[in-house]
Amino acid sequence: MKKIEAIIKPFKLDDVKEALVEAEIEGMTVSEVKGYGRQQGHSELYRGAEYVVDFLPKVKLEIVVSEGFVEKAITAITTAAKTGKIGDGKIFVSTIEKTIRIRTGEEDEEAL
Repeated sequence: MKKIEAIIKPFKLDDVKEALVEAEIEGMTVSEVKGYGRQQGHSELYRGAEYVVDFLPKVKLEIVVSEGFVEKAITAITTAAKTGKIGDGKIFVSTIEKTIRIRTGEEDEEAL
């Protein structure tokens, strides 16, 4: 099992969700986060004063899939989230050792 974490632009969330559903990937956790990478934030003008916005609003998706769905998930996310502009985001893939569904006690693949 693999955990896929994707940091994307907020307005791309619906597109990514639809792409994952089409790829037969169910279930995700979504968090509103802030951060920056190469973008380094930006400057804004507010009431005549310029200030720097260091952390930009992003959305973090967390998905756990079996090994066979990893590439499908990555392709769905990258295709749906890509704008071609700086700040499109990142995808991180890590290994999950154990999964337990609390309600039924099912473990690992059955718990997904």
